Amino acid sequence: MFSFCTKSNSNDKKLARVFDEYLYESDIKDIILSGINKKDSSIFVAAYIDNWIRQQLIFKQADNNLTKELKNFDKQLKEYENSLVIYTYEKELIKQKLDTIVSDKEITSYYEANSSNFELKDNIVNVIYVKLTINSASISKVRTLYKSDNPSDKKELTILCQKYAVNSSLEEDTWFYFSDLLKEIPIQTYNQEEYLNNHKYIEMQDSLYSYFVKINGFKIKESTSPLSMEKDNIRNIIVNKRKIKLIEEMHKDTYTKGQINKDFEKY
Repeated sequence: MFSFCTKSNSNDKKLARVFDEYLYESDIKDIILSGINKKDSSIFVAAYIDNWIRQQLIFKQADNNLTKELKNFDKQLKEYENSLVIYTYEKELIKQKLDTIVSDKEITSYYEANSSNFELKDNIVNVIYVKLTINSASISKVRTLYKSDNPSDKKELTILCQKYAVNSSLEEDTWFYFSDLLKEIPIQTYNQEEYLNNHKYIEMQDSLYSYFVKINGFKIKESTSPLSMEKDNIRNIIVNKRKIKLIEEMHKDTYTKGQINKDFEKY
């Protein structure tokens, strides 16, 4: 960060000079952070001045040692400016015209057509689980309810969890990476696939909590990830494809319009 300062009013305090370039107090007033104490402010200003001096010295050395041709950046600056203008226009076009609504039907169709792209990198489980304090009065009731598929039992379990659970997940269409579940439930296993194949209901406790887990299903890594786990990802993919298509069509239409209007010629 540095600036070239050649003029200032007579009341402006000089802070540093490198050859015929000066750094004035007014040049740094807008970069001093508000709310910092006087000592920290002084340290910041001193560091800024030192950095400005170093940058000016290096610039002067570079300026003296480069030819005029090597210092001509007009072409690069013009190309950069053009790129910024185009990028800003494309961003505004996307903001105004991109359709970001993706239906469930579109998501399902994309998933079915590209299911081979959704390979699991880790084991996942479809579970409900409840975590209670070890002395909770609801333990015996939860022990009965969490195994049940009866709608009224599920409703009662939900009410109990809202009142007593330290943590719980009762949504039956929710999938978790098994490794994430292990962070919440202290399951010990050296072979996840074997463990999942042999356990449907899990009850355990440690010195603080009691845990209840019902495994409704699981998928092993390298198998196809379920649609419910990929919905957000697919939605982003579809929107991104629309974005690319919108920009490509704008480029194509602009070129075609230029041809029709004879806005350009090739020599």
